[in-house]
Amino acid sequence: MKGGLVLFLITVVTVLGVCHGGQLRKKFYKESCPQAEEIVKNIIWKSVASNSTLPAKFLRMHFHDCFVRGCDGSVLIDSTPNNSAEKDAIPNQSLGGFDVIEEVKTQLEKTCPGVVSCADILALAARDSVSFQFKKPLWKVLTGRRDGRISLASEALANIPSPFFNFTALKQSFASKGLTVHDLVVLSGGHTIGVGHCNFFSNRLYNFTGNGGADPSLNPQYAAFLRTQCRSLADNTTIVPMDPGSGLNFDNHYYKILLQNKGLFQSDAALLTNKGSNNIVEELTDSEKFFTEFAQSMKRMGAIEVLTGSSGEIRKKCNVIN
Repeated sequence: MKGGLVLFLITVVTVLGVCHGGQLRKKFYKESCPQAEEIVKNIIWKSVASNSTLPAKFLRMHFHDCFVRGCDGSVLIDSTPNNSAEKDAIPNQSLGGFDVIEEVKTQLEKTCPGVVSCADILALAARDSVSFQFKKPLWKVLTGRRDGRISLASEALANIPSPFFNFTALKQSFASKGLTVHDLVVLSGGHTIGVGHCNFFSNRLYNFTGNGGADPSLNPQYAAFLRTQCRSLADNTTIVPMDPGSGLNFDNHYYKILLQNKGLFQSDAALLTNKGSNNIVEELTDSEKFFTEFAQSMKRMGAIEVLTGSSGEIRKKCNVIN
């Protein structure tokens, strides 16, 4: 979950959106498109079965969508000659899986034209892709989101938490979306799957101290290993697992390696620099507690600034505004 600075705004709308989820509810499409959630799950599971990197991609895409104008599907919109969309912002240039979202949308448009939003498809895809490993849903997804009409690369850069953030900046970033420090630590657990590009952490390997040394908060053996992968500060193509040894398994292993000072990004290591968040990291080494808390935090994140009722639109194609 990379990139960007942060917009330090807390609005009443944001807080209400998180606390109450607008008019989101269970089985929103029960009458209007009863097969909707099953169609999403079937296509997502089929796709994940042939591409094990998709759960990390969809989880990150949903996170990046929700942190910019709320969970409104705006991250899915393509740029035009007159507008650089969120998709092309630096934090989002490594996102993937858009083609699968479009496949789901195409099938839903055949089944129930103009009914299911791209924002809901993305929220369901994140849950279903991560859940494929367990063959059961890991968290409840309330539905009823509508799609936003605005997508600006500049807003993605300003709102998505950066991997270079310290604890104070992370706390403010999450607070600006109505999320707590507890949510911050829990949702960081999403780093248990997926990869990081060298250029988002190689500053911790080379000359971090100003005299050629590595970040002293990084496990020395791990730093030495990372230097064998990321050969220089200029390397912006090499990728490494964010959770070494467990990069494709959704579990609480992230917190165990974090306590060994093997968090990949500065934003990971930052969770150990505050007593309160450090305590939460230790609590989440309990697997049962992690799964319970992750489900609750995902539900809160999925309700950030949602568009419901007559707001927004239901896009016919997820990458194009109607």
